[in-house]
Amino acid sequence: MSDMRFIIIGIILVFAGFLVLGIFGHNFQAATLESDEFGTCYEYFDDKPPVKINCSFKIFEQTIFFGVIIGLIGAGIISLIKGVKGDWDNNVKPEDMVGPGGRQTDDSDKD
Repeated sequence: MSDMRFIIIGIILVFAGFLVLGIFGHNFQAATLESDEFGTCYEYFDDKPPVKINCSFKIFEQTIFFGVIIGLIGAGIISLIKGVKGDWDNNVKPEDMVGPGGRQTDDSDKD
């Protein structure tokens, strides 16, 4: 039996990782290309001309971003594995069970 809480959390984390990567990933993919091909990096703005910056800062930001994405997706995968292997649902004491199959005694029938 699986532990559904961890499976749901894992699905949400993996989905969030891919969603953030899809939405914000295009801002961080040009740093390596600019550094390798041209040797200079630029910060681009909508309302003013590009500003020349140090490529190591831009690559560092890219590395931090992808590290966060890998962390989100990795945490989701770990949560999915823990959810599939989980046996929390099976470790319920008989006296704590409710619903069909749970043995609850009713003292009013003894009168």
